[in-house]
Amino acid sequence: MIEIYTDGACSVNPGIGGWGAVLIYESGVEKEIYGSEIETTNNRMEITAVIKSLEELGDEQDIKIYSDSTYVINTITKNWKRNANNDLWDILDKLLSDKKVVWQWVKGHSGNKYNEIADKLAVNAINELKKNNSSELSHLDDDGSIKMVDVSEKQITSRVAVVSGKVVMKKETLEIIKKGELAKGDIFTLSRTAGITAAKSTPTLIPLCHTIPLSEIKIEIEPDDKLPGLNVYCSTKADWKTGVEIEAFTGVSIACVTIYDMCKAVDKSAYITDIKLEKKSGGLSGDYSR
Repeated sequence: MIEIYTDGACSVNPGIGGWGAVLIYESGVEKEIYGSEIETTNNRMEITAVIKSLEELGDEQDIKIYSDSTYVINTITKNWKRNANNDLWDILDKLLSDKKVVWQWVKGHSGNKYNEIADKLAVNAINELKKNNSSELSHLDDDGSIKMVDVSEKQITSRVAVVSGKVVMKKETLEIIKKGELAKGDIFTLSRTAGITAAKSTPTLIPLCHTIPLSEIKIEIEPDDKLPGLNVYCSTKADWKTGVEIEAFTGVSIACVTIYDMCKAVDKSAYITDIKLEKKSGGLSGDYSR
């Protein structure tokens, strides 16, 4: 059985909030996860801590969850009326539908080792979010000189980012691509390869980016007759101290440029547009979805 200790907190309720959790696997391996939101409540952070923990575990079935929130425990075990936060309860219900979960209330701030760790993670998440949302530019020092941000004190969390872009072209060009008749060869394979290579090379292209141990890079290219053209997506994933958005931006940008390069001989009017962040998760700045 896997054990999870969760906690949520708010600096002002409602206000900036944080959540933290400790996952203890049957092997004895422990993993700490945390996150934060700009505008939230203590109860929402308590529920979010459980949601994020279950999402982290994936298909694991037998779980014991410890929480010092009577709100969470009693809503689940005693069917307390759900007067608020129904969006989060719906997510949690779906995650619980195929799992066997034992719920255990623990008294907060009573010396329980893992409850204290979860509480500390939640509080640290709040403090880091406050710091990250100050008016100061993090890549400038006190003298205004550029610097690489020091992430040595940040904790490792699961990071995911998805960035999209479009290559607009003539209908005739898109038909040539769909039929595999482009003179330069397989546009899909080459563009995916270029995008993956670029994402891996981000620290050498963007001077202040950290070297991140990316665990996954995906480039997806979808023909779109209505555009007409190709929709391009780059998703990046890593367990690390800083986000993977720039890697996804780099991957999708170079994939789009490669598509343009392969099309320009037959369609000089083709162009790249709408490169944007679709979603990100992990880290103290919280989750984002367009």
